Amino acid sequence: MSFTNPSDQKIKEILHTSKTIAVVGLSDKPERTSYMVTEAMQAAGYTIIPVNPMATEVLGEKCYASLKDIKEDVDIVNIFRRSEFVYDLAKEAVDLKPKVFWTQLDVYDEEAAELLEEHGIVTIMNRCIKVEHAKFK
Repeated sequence: MSFTNPSDQKIKEILHTSKTIAVVGLSDKPERTSYMVTEAMQAAGYTIIPVNPMATEVLGEKCYASLKDIKEDVDIVNIFRRSEFVYDLAKEAVDLKPKVFWTQLDVYDEEAAELLEEHGIVTIMNRCIKVEHAKFK
């Protein structure tokens, strides 16, 4: 399989219909990219669920240690971790059943994409959610 991202039209549809984003690797440091991107998505009206075992709260929201700890419905799982962690995160995401699994710039794992596709989870890789959102406002 050779992974390709969904079309721009599909990404636009995803961003316009999604409400909740679980952000794996969300830093509690305002100078970090994950914080700035997620803060912008929160300001755009998305509900944010931080996932970081080293924090208790980020951007005013309770932080979870892992995807396994989230009990509510999640539309998008957004990954701010290095590529070598993506497959294991994809396995956790399969149990959570989000509509979309999204990795940020320079984060990519073909095997994870195959696993997610087998479970009907749309996968977007190597794209910044904030940049894509700005394109389709």
